[in-house]
Amino acid sequence: MTAPVASTDAPLLEVKNLKVHYPLRGGFLKRVVDHVRAVDDVSFTVARGRTTGLVGESGSGKTTIGRALIKLAPITGGSIRYAGAELTGLSNRAFLPFRKRVQMIFQDPFNSLNPRMTVEGIIREPLDLHFPAMSRADKRDRVASLLRRVGLEAEHMHRYPHEFSGGQRQRIGIARALAVEPEFIICDEAVSALDVSVQAQIVNLLQDLQAELGLTYLFIAHDLAVVEHIGDHVLVMHQGKLVESAAAEEIYRDPKDPYTRRLLEAVPKLAV
Repeated sequence: MTAPVASTDAPLLEVKNLKVHYPLRGGFLKRVVDHVRAVDDVSFTVARGRTTGLVGESGSGKTTIGRALIKLAPITGGSIRYAGAELTGLSNRAFLPFRKRVQMIFQDPFNSLNPRMTVEGIIREPLDLHFPAMSRADKRDRVASLLRRVGLEAEHMHRYPHEFSGGQRQRIGIARALAVEPEFIICDEAVSALDVSVQAQIVNLLQDLQAELGLTYLFIAHDLAVVEHIGDHVLVMHQGKLVESAAAEEIYRDPKDPYTRRLLEAVPKLAV
């Protein structure tokens, strides 16, 4: 397993003037008449070994940013640099090595897991792609180790997703993300579909894994109360724009933007 990496001054991720615009077509010829500016000129950095919270209401553009970082959403303009390397414009083939270093945990732990595959198959799938020379026995041992690491039992590898609770399914999703030993994980609303008590358990697990493995997180959420317990720095999105960026303690002590203040006033507290 990769050793923990200490935080340094050099950012792991640098996003500059990122734009993701989707064309709107109209008329008989279906010509482009306007654009939906899902992400509009957004710039930020993510420090190595830290957690950056990316928050905003539904439709604010936060999930689009996460998907753009791993080429799941088309980039209209701007620059994405990872560990000093420019990712913008890379072909899928050229981007493949970065898929090993950057993984995503998705919002819905049920829909993100193939219901026809066992837990072993789900977690082994990225190993098959990125470590083709690894033996089947070693892959099975790796799956068993990952399940124990996220608080499940090795015997669970023989079951199917529908046999687990929502929190357990999200633990499986986390194990799958960890399978290829990434250094950066995008948590896309990773706890929003869970009960509040289960949210706290998953947040604590993510914090433990970060401390153990030196992981860097971009933690996407609509709830500032959740981010308060995990974020070192907070970015606030509204209608495709970045409206506030500050250290977490500053955001919660003295939010500057009216939209940030409304978010803080609207959410319940997470019992961690």
